Amino acid sequence: MRYIYIYTEQIQQLISGRHNHKVIYLSKPNSYSTQGTEKAEQMETNSRETLKADFDAFDISEELGFLLEEPLTDLPDYYRVWLDLANDLTHLIESHKLRDRVHKIPVLSPNLLIDHRELRLAHLVLGFISMGYVWQEGQHAPAEILPKALALPYWLVSRKLGLPPILTYADSVLANWKLKDPTGDMEIGNMDLIVSFPGGESCRGFFLVSLLVEMAASSGVTGALEVMNSLKTSDLSGVQKGLVKVTQSLKKMTETFKLMHNHVDPTAFHGTLRIFVSGWRDNPMLPKGLLYEGVSDEPIFLSGGSAAQSSTIQCFDALLCIQHEGDTGSFLTRMREYMPPAHRQLIETLSVCPSLRDFILSHSSSDLCQAYNSCVSALVDLRNYHLNAVTKYIVVPGNQARAMGCPMRGVGIALNSTGTGGSNLMLFLKGVRDTTKKAQIL
Repeated sequence: MRYIYIYTEQIQQLISGRHNHKVIYLSKPNSYSTQGTEKAEQMETNSRETLKADFDAFDISEELGFLLEEPLTDLPDYYRVWLDLANDLTHLIESHKLRDRVHKIPVLSPNLLIDHRELRLAHLVLGFISMGYVWQEGQHAPAEILPKALALPYWLVSRKLGLPPILTYADSVLANWKLKDPTGDMEIGNMDLIVSFPGGESCRGFFLVSLLVEMAASSGVTGALEVMNSLKTSDLSGVQKGLVKVTQSLKKMTETFKLMHNHVDPTAFHGTLRIFVSGWRDNPMLPKGLLYEGVSDEPIFLSGGSAAQSSTIQCFDALLCIQHEGDTGSFLTRMREYMPPAHRQLIETLSVCPSLRDFILSHSSSDLCQAYNSCVSALVDLRNYHLNAVTKYIVVPGNQARAMGCPMRGVGIALNSTGTGGSNLMLFLKGVRDTTKKAQIL
């Protein structure tokens, strides 16, 4: 984000005359034109400064959106035992040795974790280890107690971050990446996961493609902020330009989503990976929840990682005034609890800012209406594509598994109709898609 500061400073220098540029007029300058130019420049400066303040307040990167910038891959030596487990996680799960190793580790204090990125890495690592511990033996023998050596530090780290003590989308997608060549581009061939589950290339591909979809959303998140700020000043042009950014971003997200087919095998995703992102709320495999030893005497119920935990999509819903009601609305609102607090705050801010739909309906601008409808259509297209992907990666392999008999390994048929977040999958996805369609202004 360095160039944001440079750009703003240059504008301020131009306004204040600190640059030695001279303007030579061939005729007497029009004072009104000069004042208009200065006003436009001042408005541009103010707009950039407002955006920068928003990026800081909501913990957003202009280039990466909601992704965590430059995640750490190492922690202080005191936590070496956590990183050793995480770095060998796939082998330990596949050899059925993870639980035995966890039982031998000490209870560590999280007090040496100082900054935000250290806490995020600790949350990521403890989340992956905990998921591996619970689901090591597949659907038939999930662990019902998370040992104190995991449960207590995980609980304390989660409290510091304002996140629940379970692997979230914010962990596995937003904070789980590194560059193979630090000087190279952020493209899938130059990226890898910090922590991984069994599933090989399909595991890597699933999380990294999801990350790239989020990255494609970054300009749209900026556009949403521009719309929000333009609404406050009734700036029609600013609203329209922001909506165009969101639309272009949504189209790029859908195109990026298509990379999933090149990098994720449906059988590997359904049969191996999916169970490790499953939670213990509304899950028939763990109907009584999970007991966090040393934290609570009663089992705790938490949802697994889900695309419904994407702050990006919920931001666009809030911006476009798309209101999901009933069980769907309640589920999406609950999923906000699994987002970093600053991201959650942006959704809530967009939800209570002046209504974009009301603004458009109160202005007889066909261009503005068209910009809004194009945005809604692009979101419908993304949700349709998500439906197709769920059919390919969950419904079809699930039906095949049922036809062949439930396998001993993996998720089998237990979650055929239920999302890892606990929703009734196809019913939920069709519902949000149809509600989005109805937002069109006719």
